[in-house]
Amino acid sequence: MAPMGIRLSPLGIGVFCLLGVGVLYHLYTGSLSSRVAAFLLGERASVPAAASRVDLRELLAVSMLAAARGGEEVKRVRESNVLNEKVKSKTREGADERMTVGDQLSNLQMYYLIRNTFPNLQINTEEYLEPDNQEPVFWDRTIPSQISKLIPQRQEVPAESITIWIDPLDATQEYTENLRQYVTTMVCVAVDGKPVIGVIHKPFSGYTAWGMVNFGSNVKARDSYSKTPRLIVSRSHAGKVKDVAWKTFGNETDIIPAGGAGYKVLSLLEVTDDKQEQADVYIHTTYIKKWDICAGNALLHALGGHMTTLKGEEIIYTGSDGNEGGLLASIGVDHSELVKKLSDKVPYLEKSSHK
Repeated sequence: MAPMGIRLSPLGIGVFCLLGVGVLYHLYTGSLSSRVAAFLLGERASVPAAASRVDLRELLAVSMLAAARGGEEVKRVRESNVLNEKVKSKTREGADERMTVGDQLSNLQMYYLIRNTFPNLQINTEEYLEPDNQEPVFWDRTIPSQISKLIPQRQEVPAESITIWIDPLDATQEYTENLRQYVTTMVCVAVDGKPVIGVIHKPFSGYTAWGMVNFGSNVKARDSYSKTPRLIVSRSHAGKVKDVAWKTFGNETDIIPAGGAGYKVLSLLEVTDDKQEQADVYIHTTYIKKWDICAGNALLHALGGHMTTLKGEEIIYTGSDGNEGGLLASIGVDHSELVKKLSDKVPYLEKSSHK
């Protein structure tokens, strides 16, 4: 008996061949169209990597845009003089923690611009978001030339390693007092808890400082720093730091009281802004939130500077949203020597900061 087999009619063979050709055509034209789009549109049409990996250049670009968009809201509300100011909570020292409509509108713009672009990333922001109050804002995926020239190649990291920190309005107290020079909007990108991208934007002058660790920045350190450092500190804690500063660095030490963590970090750099003061070291003695300091930490690190706790410990930007160990930031000076000089004063600073 002859073995049984499968026999196809000429019509069946023809249909099978047509299906195969159709599949091959679909695959080819899909690949070709992507390549043509990339050729015609350049950076904007770069074929996205798998969703599990993210290009840090894109995160830097969208962070810059988010800080600027938030800054527009901050400026518009302040100039309208309708702040709708209210107290949202108390600090650990018992001071009022204020919020305005400027904080809220900036937060909506910044958070949803990044969220709508990268929906799977962890984003931590200072202000509470109502689930039904979403903002339909989007990024067109254009990478500015200032970024693509400095960082021409994709810099991909796993999406699950990323934590984004947003401060939609730094120096709210000063904002309510119309001390506009202290106000900033900030975005930071941390990878595995280490700050990698920092953006600090000044809404009322339009100045933006940004940096990416290992790739550089659009701002630079100053040419020189004083051997007897000028210390910049919080307006509410200037007196407490002054006693320690004089004992540590001498009676000639200048203390600059200022508002806003972003402003204080910029004071350590070469900033082209008429209302920006200059300092050599930034000290903070009390508990501070990570969205206040992450962007400045990344910016300093990108330029070879340092931001640590008062004891010299690195600050990790995952988990809790607060930093318990105070703050010491510097660039262009021996940071480890600063830590040593302050080491025996830390217990006093910690004690006085909780009075």
